[in-house]
Amino acid sequence: MSDPVNLNKFRKAKAKAEKEQKAKENRAKFGRTKVQKQLDKSRADKLSKITEGHLLKDKSEDDG
Repeated sequence: MSDPVNLNKFRKAKAKAEKEQKAKENRAKFGRTKVQKQLDKSRADKLSKITEGHLLKDKSEDDG
């Protein structure tokens, strides 16, 4: 016969491994430095300024 297995320890070890895997995925997905966040924000601001400059006037302003 094989040795008996404590199911509580097995269950807790499995949950811990899943939790560590989830944390690893979240670090890869959401973990960014402050400089990276600022760079993304500045690029988005620059893009919005460029696109706002190319917008046509609204018809409601022309009618008034």
